Amino acid sequence: MSDHSSAAQGQSGQTGAGLPTDKELVLKVIPMPADCNANGDIFGGWVMAQVDLAGSVLPARYVDGRMATVAVNQFIFKQPVRVGDILSFFAEVTRVGNTSITVQVEVYAERFRAQGRYVKVTEASLTYVAIDDQGKPRPIPKAPAG
Repeated sequence: MSDHSSAAQGQSGQTGAGLPTDKELVLKVIPMPADCNANGDIFGGWVMAQVDLAGSVLPARYVDGRMATVAVNQFIFKQPVRVGDILSFFAEVTRVGNTSITVQVEVYAERFRAQGRYVKVTEASLTYVAIDDQGKPRPIPKAPAG
């Protein structure tokens, strides 16, 4: 659980600040000018790469060894990301199969110079598969390693 668990919680599992309390904070990052597209917003591909990294954190606890992203089931850009936003990536495992794990990732931006103002900018669902040394799917345990 994140540091925000003691704040006022709404019906949707969010704090008074708008951050989720029912998902784990797995990554924080600040996009830089080099990450911009031609319009001056942060390039969507950069956001997707960060979501993929954030989404892999929880499956790494289940999978003892290699894994790979096998599917991006859903990816929604809700708001633009801007240079200087502080991005917080929250994740939760939504399904554990025999060889794969599906994760829901939500991304919130704390707008530059608007401390404490959070906006949900992206949400995605990704599936990761455990693989062996030959890159073939392999079984994973049902409980997190650890």
